[in-house]
Amino acid sequence: MFFEFLKAVLFGIVQGITEWLPISSTGHMILLDELVQLDVSDAFYELFQVVIQLGSVLAVLVLYFHRLNPFSPQKSPQEKQRTWQMWFKVVVGVLPLVVPALLLDDFIDEHFYNYTVVAIALIVYGVLFILVENRSRSRKPQVTQLEQLSYGRAALVGVVQMLAIIPGTSRSGSTILGAMLLGLDRSLAAEFSFFMAIPVMAGASGLKAVKYLLEGGLAFTSTEWMILITGTVVAFLVSLVAIRFLVQFVKKHDFKAFGAYRIVLGLVVLAYFLLAR
Repeated sequence: MFFEFLKAVLFGIVQGITEWLPISSTGHMILLDELVQLDVSDAFYELFQVVIQLGSVLAVLVLYFHRLNPFSPQKSPQEKQRTWQMWFKVVVGVLPLVVPALLLDDFIDEHFYNYTVVAIALIVYGVLFILVENRSRSRKPQVTQLEQLSYGRAALVGVVQMLAIIPGTSRSGSTILGAMLLGLDRSLAAEFSFFMAIPVMAGASGLKAVKYLLEGGLAFTSTEWMILITGTVVAFLVSLVAIRFLVQFVKKHDFKAFGAYRIVLGLVVLAYFLLAR
């Protein structure tokens, strides 16, 4: 049981880091699952992967609680109105993903959740990050404050986020890239990506939990409960650090380093599975 606890800690660390950095949590989880397998059923592992994301979501709510809270007594009526407008923009950005995610969830898991697709997505998006950053050198961002973000642009960011249903693209990577291409400042693109993650990841976790309940209920073993709770708590704590890191990083650096890392990781994933055959 002790070793399963250590494995759960490791999975929580990887989830907490890779969920927010634009480097694909899926790609890392696939590699980690190959190297360090949890002693659980396949159905429980699918649930575990999604539920620990709730720990990551909670980190955003904690770090940005005042910013996200439209009922805060410390806010003026104008500030509360701006907070509601921010939430409306988040909802507009999330809506394009809802129908494809619901309709294609099982299809994507069956046909696209494999190392080849993940590796290709890692490499392609890595190249795109480098190209977009090179393009951004000669262009000044059109939107630097969330208040300047129109509902139309928010919807377009959501359309680009639809690409995140393909494993390996990275949800944060899709939204950040799309937002930057649409004229958002790098820091604002990362921040808006954090906020959009709240309904997206909470919804995905809820959907998987309902499916698991309908299929088998909550008949977890004590080890499975320990793994689930440990992974979620660790993902929360590590996410706090990862989000703060990314916020500070984008103030001084571009995303080229992440692009290069994605390319290397994609090649590592391909090499590992080809050699393991």
